[in-house]
Amino acid sequence: MKNRGKKFLETTKKYDKAKLYTIKEAVTLVKELSWVNFTETVDIAIRLGVNTRRSEEQVRGAVELPHGTGKQSRVLVFAEAEKAKEAEEAGADFIGGNDLAEKVQSGWTDFDSVIATPDMMKVVGKLGRVLGPRGLMPNPKLGSVTFDIKNAVLSVKKGKVEYRADRFGIVHAIIGKINFLDEQLIDNFYAILEAVLKAKPPTSKGRYMLSITISSTMGPGVRLDVLKTLSEVEKR
Repeated sequence: MKNRGKKFLETTKKYDKAKLYTIKEAVTLVKELSWVNFTETVDIAIRLGVNTRRSEEQVRGAVELPHGTGKQSRVLVFAEAEKAKEAEEAGADFIGGNDLAEKVQSGWTDFDSVIATPDMMKVVGKLGRVLGPRGLMPNPKLGSVTFDIKNAVLSVKKGKVEYRADRFGIVHAIIGKINFLDEQLIDNFYAILEAVLKAKPPTSKGRYMLSITISSTMGPGVRLDVLKTLSEVEKR
């Protein structure tokens, strides 16, 4: 905490950091604790009881948020001919083949999502060192390697987000913007939560969800009561 700014430290005094909240309470609190003069993103962090060093315990997937993310995702599509035209009509921001791959290889990463047709993966496969660390490598299991380019692009534009447990077993994802209605943030929250629950590896033993925290971009984390939250999921 010693590296935190004065405003942040003052904000943390306004709530009980040790308390576990319901999602409704947490959303309200995150909004109240926002102190910056720009529209912050609201994030969720789910700590899982998995060992991501084991390939069979990787947790990764994609889900389309009911109310979107609140930001315009810049979509890069690797496609040619008719599929390139399809991508353009669907609203893709960048479309190309080898020329675009060379640009990415040189360090250009001014995009948020990457989609490719299966036949272009021989080109995209060479970009693993650039796209991999940023979690942008197209994956057929996530719907980002497909010939159905139109729906893939539209899905991202509507608010599809990918999630992945990092090396500490924590899933980070966006659930919206601070100016969303409470109900919108809650709906998006449950969409992410339910997707992560369904992605539980069969080999995972013991407690799966260890903690759930939501926060705004610059605000402190608000911890949720995991048991109550999971109970609410069952009621939905």
